[in-house]
Amino acid sequence: MADDLGDEWWEKQPAGAASSPEASDGEGGGDTEMMQQETAPVPAQSKKTKQPKECFLIKPKETKEDATKTRRRRKKKITDVLAKSEPKPGTPEDLQNLMKDYFSSSRSVIELEELNLPDSCFLKANDLTHSLSSYLREICPKWVKLRKNHNEKKSVLMLIICSSAVRALELIRSMTAFRGDSKVMKLFAKHIKVQEQVKLLEKRVVHLGVGTPGRIKELIKQGGLNLNPLKFLVFDWNWRDQKLRRMMDIPEIRKEVFELLEMGVLSLCKSESLKLGLF
Repeated sequence: MADDLGDEWWEKQPAGAASSPEASDGEGGGDTEMMQQETAPVPAQSKKTKQPKECFLIKPKETKEDATKTRRRRKKKITDVLAKSEPKPGTPEDLQNLMKDYFSSSRSVIELEELNLPDSCFLKANDLTHSLSSYLREICPKWVKLRKNHNEKKSVLMLIICSSAVRALELIRSMTAFRGDSKVMKLFAKHIKVQEQVKLLEKRVVHLGVGTPGRIKELIKQGGLNLNPLKFLVFDWNWRDQKLRRMMDIPEIRKEVFELLEMGVLSLCKSESLKLGLF
């Protein structure tokens, strides 16, 4: 009887009841736990992702500072090399090579050859043993006679080209022994208007002009300075500034020098009426 009652009880149980063989194995409960794990938020992982972001934000600042220090060290090394290197006097070949490099991108091979200046148009270059006065005396021993015969206005007999107004004033002070009674004019832009310089050149005879290539170019453009009577053009070639740069090492000055040479200087050199010097 007990067995018959047990069979009747099993037959009356609904399908999928907790007492079914599937429920007794515990598989349904395991699926519920896994779904809860998949859908539950994971706060611990989100906290961990914030930490490396904070570390990453600090690193660029350190690398920028390190890069700045590296750049400063490199500049210092270049300066040290220039300071320790022995100064070499400029030569006519230096000027010729710089001219070719400057015009190489805009001139043909034939036009570059036309820029070559004859050796006869160059004066003896400074060997770094001269002061300005002693150098000018060597390249122009007949200066006194030459300046006495000069009476043309809006012109000069000698031009000395340098990189700045401050350097021009230094050169004027250092050439006192050479110039004597010669009339010297400052040809730079600092604190002096170009119209004032044009008026001064129209009023009186000037023998020597000392200045920058940019202002000299402007005076030529405005008709205030005529280059035809010019006999000597001297570059302040070997002097170095606080950054150990020569005049032709500064891109802006170099550009203006070559533009000035094209404004009649090269043609005067080829005709041998004008001589070039490197001080």
